[in-house]
Amino acid sequence: MKRMIAAIAVLFTLSVAGQSKARLNHQAIFVVDLQKSMKFYSGVFQLDTIPEPFHDGKHAWYSIAPGVALHVIQGADKPKEYFLNNHMCFSVPSVPEFLEKLKPWHINFYNSKAEPGVITTRVDGVKQIWVNDPDGYWIEVNDAKF
Repeated sequence: MKRMIAAIAVLFTLSVAGQSKARLNHQAIFVVDLQKSMKFYSGVFQLDTIPEPFHDGKHAWYSIAPGVALHVIQGADKPKEYFLNNHMCFSVPSVPEFLEKLKPWHINFYNSKAEPGVITTRVDGVKQIWVNDPDGYWIEVNDAKF
């Protein structure tokens, strides 16, 4: 019995030790108009809101993966210009179907070279596009299968 308890203790210690690696918790973006950004992320990407602790009308939190959140924070003085390679990415089942969802929103899309209206196809066959949110943040949308 003592050996079993010792073995369980060792396994528990090893499993806890393996959790010491850093993992992504959230991505935060600083925006001008929270309501406009919420409409974008809730409407275009259909992200689900999650409880946020501030309740001050300046924050919205979204679930973007199991245990990972997007924090949208109001307070920026103006939209900024960002590099295309500085982006977050969402995968969808079909890029062409996602493009159909963009049309009612009148959102332009770009390829990996920032050329408008062109889909990139990676060497592994994954299709990619990029869009800007209302504050200029780049978002890649691809059809990668995990």
